[in-house]
Amino acid sequence: MTLSISTAFDAGNISVTSIDTSSSPWRAELEIVKDHQSDFYQWFHFRVAGAAGQDVELVITNCADSAYPDGWPGYKARMSEDRENWLLADTSYADGRLTIRVQPESNNLWLAYFAPYSMERHHDMVAWAALQPGVTQKELGLTLDGQPLDMLTMGHGDKQVWLYARQHPGETMAEWWMEGTLERLCDPEDSVARLLRQKATFHIVPNMNPDGSRRGHLRTNAVGVNLNREWDVPTMDRSPEVFLVRAEMDRTGVDFAMDVHGDEAIPAVFIAGFEGIPSEREDRMALYHRYRDGLAARSPDFQTEIGYAVSAPGQANLSMSTNQVAERYGAVSMTLEMPFKDNDALPDEDYGWSPARSAQLGKDCLAMLAEIIDDL
Repeated sequence: MTLSISTAFDAGNISVTSIDTSSSPWRAELEIVKDHQSDFYQWFHFRVAGAAGQDVELVITNCADSAYPDGWPGYKARMSEDRENWLLADTSYADGRLTIRVQPESNNLWLAYFAPYSMERHHDMVAWAALQPGVTQKELGLTLDGQPLDMLTMGHGDKQVWLYARQHPGETMAEWWMEGTLERLCDPEDSVARLLRQKATFHIVPNMNPDGSRRGHLRTNAVGVNLNREWDVPTMDRSPEVFLVRAEMDRTGVDFAMDVHGDEAIPAVFIAGFEGIPSEREDRMALYHRYRDGLAARSPDFQTEIGYAVSAPGQANLSMSTNQVAERYGAVSMTLEMPFKDNDALPDEDYGWSPARSAQLGKDCLAMLAEIIDDL
């Protein structure tokens, strides 16, 4: 039997340097491929075939120069034989090399940086949501690769709520979060959803970066652009995804916005706000803090002690969505970050941070939004 490693599928990413099956364990040396027209790389997703019952070592050799080398210590790869359940693999990191040790039970084993969220699953989710009562689907436009940029709208209240995810395509936990959020918002028997849809109109973009998602990128779109540095001056030839979303925001206005992400290095869930924007308002910041602190009280997976440094007054980067949206619309705006590693304060030795926990956090975020919706 021959060991085979392949990536010719949605979001596949790895390059094979060598394969040695002459002794045990079988060993393959691999390299992560850079985002197209970019130096960013960290996302990987590949299939190992023909190794049932064999001990296999998979060594990714170019981790030292990846986008976030601090993301590797303490990290464990995800593996699955059914592409539904993604478990933690035996993983170690030293000297710029990530070693994953597996013994597949079957002849097909998938490995990934985090549980993938395919474009096919995205289309299934959008199609399902669009058929729910009171939900409208709109194609904002096409990406540079010609993929649709989908938005879902629901609710009939005056408050304008924007939720958007996966500006950075390798941060797949963001779309798992979206799946949980949409599931709750579309539940006609859920009192939180009923309240929110009465008081607010939701504009939801489940995947801001379809091209990078399908291409297997970590951080950029089809032409190597980091979308979360385009919000001050987006263009259709460089960042149509941001241009189209921001144009729709201009049309609707924004009272509350959450940009959903994943963090490679920090083993915790946290949010970052809009401190340091030129027009920072005390009442908006108080609402942001109320939301953040309330979510920490509501969800054991969320905390406020670990996170990003706060920008000094007047020094916020307005090319980033959270800052631009807060400045442009006077919104309570924030970036939600989930870990690629685990929530170290509440670890799961089998799954780590997972799709299920991401989805549950989405539901918890909605419950906290219901507590402040009247004050936006």
